[in-house]
Amino acid sequence: MSKVTHVILTGGVGSRLWPLSRKSRPKQYLPIFGGKSLFEMTVDRNVTFADNVIVVGSKDNCHLSREVLEKCNTDYLDIVEAVPRNTAAAIAFAAFASDPEDILIITPSDHIIENPEAYKQAIEEAVAKARQNFIVTFGVHPTKPETGYGYIEHKGDEVVSFREKPNQVTAQEFIDRGTFLWNSGMFCFKASVLLEELKEYQPAVYEKSLIAWQNNANGRLDEALSMDIPSISIDYAVMERSKKIKVVPAIFRWSDLGSFDSVYDYLKKMGHAVDEFGNMVIGTDNYTAFLGLENTIFVHTHNANLILHKEHSQEVKNVYGQLEKANSDLLN
Repeated sequence: MSKVTHVILTGGVGSRLWPLSRKSRPKQYLPIFGGKSLFEMTVDRNVTFADNVIVVGSKDNCHLSREVLEKCNTDYLDIVEAVPRNTAAAIAFAAFASDPEDILIITPSDHIIENPEAYKQAIEEAVAKARQNFIVTFGVHPTKPETGYGYIEHKGDEVVSFREKPNQVTAQEFIDRGTFLWNSGMFCFKASVLLEELKEYQPAVYEKSLIAWQNNANGRLDEALSMDIPSISIDYAVMERSKKIKVVPAIFRWSDLGSFDSVYDYLKKMGHAVDEFGNMVIGTDNYTAFLGLENTIFVHTHNANLILHKEHSQEVKNVYGQLEKANSDLLN
């Protein structure tokens, strides 16, 4: 009998959530959501669906994953990437580590998902389709014209097209047409089916990833062999090219909490304090007064503060980029 394995991808530094999210502790490990981190919530959410857990992460954050999994008393296989080579390689490693008929549920480690019954229904539907040798992607019904997400155009469970992150006008057009879903970055498939498609459409990624995996040492991958792997996302490598793709139009509430406007909305819903003009403080209990400001977020950390209007949340990545160019310690 094939097993169901939950594969957790832990890459990413959460640049749009700086200064909360740092290289030393990216956003998925911040225990700011009711005392839990997004990573811990991801583990808890899928524990009833999975027989096994595989965590694919970097050498810089594997100890953070270990802390959470030991706290949750969860057995898992740890695949440690020496260098990031994007999601196609990360998912390939998990597939190589699995039996060919195993069903893999691929999830990022930094998402908020609400309505557990709807989530369970979507997982069960995806697993059923995966057993029929389809590669399943999860599309989420959009609630607003979000420019930070990719979109899936669909007709029922058939994928018509994948669309890149749109501008505001195009995003509104997608909403108005009613045939578009947010691309959640979650997938479900048999290990063998994914590898077959990867081998067909991106043979170099398949072959170089296989060599790196065959030479792993207790799940740790060699840096030189990893550098040979082309860096490409699973969307470009397989999802946008395969003829075996199905989509589950999921009705659960979902956010990747990838920017401060989404964090603001979530925290406000959970009862976090907001003043009468919609201003919010994150990271300190110190009294903070906002004068002449509306919908402003003040983010405090031990060595950096960020003040931004909620509508400019996507621009935080520009600040991160400037600090990165300056090789600033404020990113660590």
